[in-house]
Amino acid sequence: MLLLSALVSSLILGTQAAPTNFTQSLLSARDVNTGWNYGSEKVRGVNIGGWLVLEPFITPSLFESTGNNDIVDEYTFCQYQDKGTAQAALKKHWDTWFTEDDFAQIAAAGLNHVRIPVGYWAYDVSGGEPYIQGAADYLDKAIGWAGKHGLKVMVDLHGAPNSQNGYDNSGHRGNANWATDNNNVVRTKNVISTLAKKYSDSSYYGVVTMLALLNEPATYMNDQLLQTTRQYWKDAYGAARYPYGNSDKSGLVLVIHDGFQPLSTYQGYMTKPDYEDVFIDTHNYQVFNDEFVGWNWDQHVQGICDKASTYSQSPLWLVVGEWSLATTDCAKYLNGRGIGSRYDGSYSGSSYHGSCSDKSNDVTKFSSEYKEFMRKYYDVQVQTYENSGQGWIHWTWKTESAADWAYQTGIKNGYIPSDPTNHKYSIKSLCGN
Repeated sequence: MLLLSALVSSLILGTQAAPTNFTQSLLSARDVNTGWNYGSEKVRGVNIGGWLVLEPFITPSLFESTGNNDIVDEYTFCQYQDKGTAQAALKKHWDTWFTEDDFAQIAAAGLNHVRIPVGYWAYDVSGGEPYIQGAADYLDKAIGWAGKHGLKVMVDLHGAPNSQNGYDNSGHRGNANWATDNNNVVRTKNVISTLAKKYSDSSYYGVVTMLALLNEPATYMNDQLLQTTRQYWKDAYGAARYPYGNSDKSGLVLVIHDGFQPLSTYQGYMTKPDYEDVFIDTHNYQVFNDEFVGWNWDQHVQGICDKASTYSQSPLWLVVGEWSLATTDCAKYLNGRGIGSRYDGSYSGSSYHGSCSDKSNDVTKFSSEYKEFMRKYYDVQVQTYENSGQGWIHWTWKTESAADWAYQTGIKNGYIPSDPTNHKYSIKSLCGN
């Protein structure tokens, strides 16, 4: 097995000739040298959330300090404040929320990837949007820190013009109007081309290894959004794989999101030989509807076990690019600033399941039993995502208070191991297989 692995690695790097049948059978899903052995090494990573794209639930104080309840996302953060005030607050946030020390901690925790969300507005505000630019320089800083500490980077386009999902994490909460104007799609594709061209440069080789073409387009909303997204993946692939205007290929894994559609709907979609090194990203949360937040702990674990067969049958290489240890939506502002929680019935139209007082927001109130469950919930997720796919990227590394969403807090409080391969609970004991 070690010999086979070494031969595959040498083939990928082009250092050793091999029979054609070896090349075809072992490297059939991998024709671009990305600088990391996807397919033979598991992705274990965290998201750099709430930094270059603001999210109220990650840094509530940043929003509350404005004194304006109408500021609910990065768009309104820039729109409803004096520009100088907003600019100073953003710069302070960019300078302090993540530093090189975070990347050192991430590497020390045994992780090998970071996924860094960035908005289109870091590169293009030609539509007259109020966004304040500057995040692009911090992305470059972060990539430098990642390289220094041996981490691979997925650059993730998290927001598109006029929003692909209407969530605050797209930069602009409200309507998902991205697909209603082709100019929005063209602008998004152009940003992808800019990112691909820049991060395919040899100076980034082996550090930036993945590019996510768009986060969470909410294709369940309407057919126009679904069809526009399905075409966009192909067009954005072309822009990202061939960003130089000739036949030269970028050395990046290109990542599409499932758009909240069944993985089976991607059967025969964007496959070889026309498409190379395409990953599909799925996000697995059990908190965003009334049924899930009403589950008991055993049901939450079983819900992960039940994903194994679906993930293992993914028609494209699969990474679970977002997941957490939350089993309630109790985190402050998780559903949006000014919006309540399903778990305690404060979310419009929801029913009461329990109190949020000892959930999510204050880790000192977590019982020992709850922490033990969270360790079990961690173990079942990472093993399922590795056994049935190419790995995982936890959402997110740190939060101000939402402790069941913060990998860093989990390590500090003992319910996330400092070595992600150290499983207290085996998958067999958890799922019976």
